[in-house]
Amino acid sequence: MTITLVDSNVLLDVATEDPAWGQWSAEALERAADQGPLAINPLVYAEVSIGFATIEELDDALPPETYVRVPLPYEAGFLAGKAFLTYRRRKGVRTAPLPDFYIGAHAAVGGYRLLTRDDKPYRSYFPTVSLLCP
Repeated sequence: MTITLVDSNVLLDVATEDPAWGQWSAEALERAADQGPLAINPLVYAEVSIGFATIEELDDALPPETYVRVPLPYEAGFLAGKAFLTYRRRKGVRTAPLPDFYIGAHAAVGGYRLLTRDDKPYRSYFPTVSLLCP
């Protein structure tokens, strides 16, 4: 079974019951979970943490038995940097490669599918990553 790395926007949609994206994100999570393990990395964990007052609340929302915690490999850091360099050469305005470039690189290096609703940066810079998106 293929591991699906879950982007923070999907998790936050569900946690906040976002009126525009909450239902799509919840259903997409359920479909992905039916096909294999769901995973998060420290960057996704950090981004989602903004919506919670305590680490205990966050861990209740992202239980380790549901969301496998995968470490960030150094190879993903290298690939994120190269993708960011390409982005800047294409006149991108962001000044730091995190988090989207690192999340995309992590999915590429780990051979993970990526569940996200913001597919543009991943399609542009990580064409080998299988995306689950609207």
